[in-house]
Amino acid sequence: MHTLLLKLGLRFDDPHDEKRFVRQFTLDDLGRTQAAMVLGAFVYCSFSAMDWILSPDAWAVATAIRLGVALLVLLPATLLLTRPGARPFAERIYLVYCVVPGCMLSVIYVFLRPSFDHGAAGMIVVILFVSTLLPLRVPSFAIFAVLTWTCFALFETIATHDNPGLTLVNNAEIGAAYALSLYGVGAREFRARRQFRTTQDLQVETERSEAALAELRAAQAHLVQAEKLAALGQLVAGVAHEINTPIGLALTTSTAFDHHLGELRRSVAAGQISRSQLTRSVEQLSEGTRLIFSNLTRAADLVQNFKQVAVDQAIEDRRRFDVRDWLVELMSTLGPLLRRKGHEVRLACAEGIVLDSYPGALAQVVSNLALNAVLHAYPDGRTGTLAIDVTRLDEARIRIVFRDDGRGIPEENRLRIFDPFFTTRRDKGSTGLGLHIVYNLVTSTLQGRIELESGEEQGTAVTIELPVAVA
Repeated sequence: MHTLLLKLGLRFDDPHDEKRFVRQFTLDDLGRTQAAMVLGAFVYCSFSAMDWILSPDAWAVATAIRLGVALLVLLPATLLLTRPGARPFAERIYLVYCVVPGCMLSVIYVFLRPSFDHGAAGMIVVILFVSTLLPLRVPSFAIFAVLTWTCFALFETIATHDNPGLTLVNNAEIGAAYALSLYGVGAREFRARRQFRTTQDLQVETERSEAALAELRAAQAHLVQAEKLAALGQLVAGVAHEINTPIGLALTTSTAFDHHLGELRRSVAAGQISRSQLTRSVEQLSEGTRLIFSNLTRAADLVQNFKQVAVDQAIEDRRRFDVRDWLVELMSTLGPLLRRKGHEVRLACAEGIVLDSYPGALAQVVSNLALNAVLHAYPDGRTGTLAIDVTRLDEARIRIVFRDDGRGIPEENRLRIFDPFFTTRRDKGSTGLGLHIVYNLVTSTLQGRIELESGEEQGTAVTIELPVAVA
């Protein structure tokens, strides 16, 4: 039987899956099933009216049997399913609920005369109810069919008949009803099993996809962080290169300063210093002091600006800031890198534009756009001009336009330019996350929108509209 059910698709190989399916199948929509069971008890008792029509003298006994079955079996079985501890035995409860009234119906027909001549109709009603309204599987329904049909045939042999030929007709009709109902129950169970298997497979694939997505997000987060660190690393290299100049000049000047001071000290010690020599020495020392001061001030400003930009990019704090002053600080850190590669930077920003937003995210956006332009817009050592224009659209919005006059973006790449991991220079170490980070920061963190326009050998313009105050 087990092998047959497997071949028919009415059983699972895995006992764990079989147990889960049976529990789900028998308890699915339990409230509806219990309502059907109450309705079945009512219909079972209401057929006492038919008993009165068939045999008024035996009506009291028949009605007592029907009420006894309803009160002692049908309704208690229905109530028993409300207890969580009884639900693992739900199919057995359903079987008792079906078999007892089915067998007792044959007992009732013994008292009604000539009841078995009309017994097929009552049994078919019971079969119809069991096969359509209760979640019985094929084995359970087969048990129900064997027990109730055996009981019907047994009691039919001891009953009186006005027409003995109806015995064959009754059993043929009941047998046909059992066969059709068995097929219906089997088809319903087969569909339920197939749906269960599909759901299980879908759940497994969903879990696998979620696990893969989690890994992908972790990898993307790692790459995004690496991209940020790489961008910051380029800023560090540019700032370090730029700081070398004023510090080197200051060091050279201080060396000359020390030399002139030594000569002046020796002249004073020898008592051979003239007014013109003293004047010249003072002028030289004064010029050296000015050069040292200006170069060290320049280096300090670079360090301070870089420190502010680095802090802004590392800490996602919201604060109010003047866009023009902030942009000057940012470009003082980006400028060395851009100028070292021969590029010119032009800024145009009206005074008095103040944002209540995230300067770190905005710095990351501008930095990525600048570094992306340097890397992609000017290949083979070409140089050009990068322009940043900031204007106020209204009281609530500003517009930032970042332009380059580089080679532009091919048409086939424009629609994919903000896609994660899309790059045309993967062989050069690009990850394809720079502009994807820009898009996410603008649309999510900064709550704005971004558009890109470009043409081959016509440069690229990235337009960003931002709210003055993020929500």
